[in-house]
Amino acid sequence: MKNTWMNKAALVTGTATLLTAMMGSAHAEPTGYDQLTFQTEVKEEVQNDEVRASMYKKAQATNAKALATTLNTSINNAMKIAKRYPSVTVSTGQQRTYPRYDKNDKIIGWTGQTSIDLKSTDFAATSQLIADLQETLVMENLNFGVSDAKKDALEQKLMTDASRAFQQQAKNLTRAWDARSYRVVNVNLNTGSNYPRPMYGAMNMKAESADASVPSQSFESGNSTISVTANGTIELTK
Repeated sequence: MKNTWMNKAALVTGTATLLTAMMGSAHAEPTGYDQLTFQTEVKEEVQNDEVRASMYKKAQATNAKALATTLNTSINNAMKIAKRYPSVTVSTGQQRTYPRYDKNDKIIGWTGQTSIDLKSTDFAATSQLIADLQETLVMENLNFGVSDAKKDALEQKLMTDASRAFQQQAKNLTRAWDARSYRVVNVNLNTGSNYPRPMYGAMNMKAESADASVPSQSFESGNSTISVTANGTIELTK
């Protein structure tokens, strides 16, 4: 006889070093008798400590060479400005170039766009860099999340919590079904994150003019929820 039991629990205590268990599972050969399958979940809400942004330059020219010169010059200047902020990681993003046609399908010019991506846990420096770059570039998106280092440390803790929750629920079910003991048939640990949506779109962050000085902005990073689930099957011993 096979039965199914689902249960979600929340724990936020304990520490661990089970990173290697993230993709693994415990396994025993099932017999198909007196088995219960269920799930436990632990979660914790944490403050976002990383900001990511993407900024771009769009231009038009009568020929591809002139367009490339304009775009490359703009991005090169942006990278020079970014070097003033060593705590911000800056990388070149996507670049697109396409022709413009007249009504007779003749090429009359070129349009292109190139971008850079920013990432940092230093909110103040990133805000000021964005303000500096907005005099020549346009903001495409801005969002917040949990850095890899912080997320990995929390997931290790939550994997231990999820494992303990699974074992505790297994004991509870063993008593509920009047069994003497249980053994684990299989169990899997899975991680998940719930991040907020991007904070701004391109038009919200565009500078009014190239001559205008853009003030830096105070960031409110918000929170994210990190979770780990343990799901598996136990076999009861009557």
